[in-house]
Amino acid sequence: MKNLLFTAALILIVACNNSTPEQELNSLIETYQDYKKDPNTDYPLGDHSEYRFEKQATFCDSLLTQLKKINAKNFTEDDKISFKLLEFVLNEAITKYKFKMHWNPILSDAGFHTSLTYRVRPITSKKNAVNYLKLLKAIPLFIKQQTELIKKGLEAGMGQPLVIFKGYESTYEQHITATAEENFYYSPFLNLPNPLSQGEKDSLKTAAKNIILEDVIPSFRYVKTFLENEYYPKTRKSIGISDIPDGRAYYQSRIDYYSTLELTPEEIHQKGLDEVARIKAQMEEIIQEVNFKGTLKEFIMFLRNDPQFYAKTPEELLKHARNIAKKLDEQLPRYFKTLPRKPYGVAPVPDAIAPKYTGGRYIGTSPESTDPGYYWVNTFNLPSRPLYVIPSLTAHEAVPGHHLQGALNQELPKSIPQFRRNLYLSAYGEGWGLYTEFLANEMGIYTTPYEHFGKLTYEMWRACRLVVDTGMHVFDWTRQRAVEFMTENTALSIHEVNTEIDRYISWPGQALSYKIGELKIRELRELAENELGSAFDIREFHEQILEKGTLTLPLLESRILNFIRNNKPK
Repeated sequence: MKNLLFTAALILIVACNNSTPEQELNSLIETYQDYKKDPNTDYPLGDHSEYRFEKQATFCDSLLTQLKKINAKNFTEDDKISFKLLEFVLNEAITKYKFKMHWNPILSDAGFHTSLTYRVRPITSKKNAVNYLKLLKAIPLFIKQQTELIKKGLEAGMGQPLVIFKGYESTYEQHITATAEENFYYSPFLNLPNPLSQGEKDSLKTAAKNIILEDVIPSFRYVKTFLENEYYPKTRKSIGISDIPDGRAYYQSRIDYYSTLELTPEEIHQKGLDEVARIKAQMEEIIQEVNFKGTLKEFIMFLRNDPQFYAKTPEELLKHARNIAKKLDEQLPRYFKTLPRKPYGVAPVPDAIAPKYTGGRYIGTSPESTDPGYYWVNTFNLPSRPLYVIPSLTAHEAVPGHHLQGALNQELPKSIPQFRRNLYLSAYGEGWGLYTEFLANEMGIYTTPYEHFGKLTYEMWRACRLVVDTGMHVFDWTRQRAVEFMTENTALSIHEVNTEIDRYISWPGQALSYKIGELKIRELRELAENELGSAFDIREFHEQILEKGTLTLPLLESRILNFIRNNKPK
């Protein structure tokens, strides 16, 4: 409480002095950043107590009050962006606490316990190894704090629907091993770096074995017992978030956050239906191009079942993804003025999370890390991973999608506040990722009609999200109706359709961000091309989108409109 009072006093001092608006803004930003990076050595995996969440919400509310008193009228573009983004993230922190989102740290394909998977990295030094051991030692407290929060959520009627947990036991049972050596969390110790002496290696391995046997494995036994005996029996029967207390208001708050726009569920639902109809017409053209004798539904069944479209081994799938990645790398200088320094690798989704995971994902690292970013490709259940979607997936997750955008965001000039360099907003980031699937067509990455259809099915997938997400959470759609809608309109495998629908059930609103963001970026590009004519430069347009890092869609639109005004031929 002392820290909280000190912070409030500091904010008051900032507000009451004779600083300029710019200085007041910078002081608030520094206060916010200092709070976010405040290390607590007692919690290597973070403090997840109720008190910490309450303290954070109070702090953000106080900061937001002072921020709103600043006169931002004469700010530079950078200061205006910082002002608006700080306001946005503070609002979100307050909203998350209002709806007690920290009481529900479980998704269909992720959760409090699976988040630990991302902490497992190769060990590069003794210091690195010791820090990793501290993380492992902190797992029991982390699990205890998280389950205490989840119990509060269950009492408030916020548990996830039981239907999304089919196969969820894979997320914890595989970590309940007979020996430490076969445990996933021991894997970094199998290949310790040579600069360590044999004595140091033996000592670290012994410490790791003891911690895994005494702390890690018992923690996952507790997760199993907790979920199966306490959580699953109390889960919700309905799938729509509108059915929980204040659910409709909560869903609207998720639309506001994930789209960064003022949209209603009704507007989004209709936008999705319109996009589905548009994309379906383009799909029909490809069916005619390949002389397939049948309906769209029959063509999709052909794609799902013909062996020619699937890799026979995980290595084949990874090689195909790497080949597409290098083709995309080659094209980047033609479309971008600034490229990131940090490279990326192509790797399989870890076995520990693959069964319930999506087809692929980008995993970034901190600027200080010696690790590259990673484009993860899911090699689990190969008959559900069609090769014809790999070009779209690679463009989205690697380059010019998430890796390029995310790495550039981290490499922004030091004059840009740290909170902006760390910021990720789905409408911008996922909108950019989906836009780059469209851009990859201009880059010549889709070389067969089937890969073009793969691009369309990924685009259709995101359009369907607008329909099924709002359908389930507002318009009383059943899970089966959502599955049937996705199955009929996309060439995604049945496995992927089911994992996706479960994801939308457990993470309301997030899936809306992709298509909403992509539509806005394509709308702004079309406007710029029409207004600038021969003066339009694709490299400069992309620079305008990426140069200032993560933005809300209104900020991005303002930036592109200024770009058009400044470059329009006289």
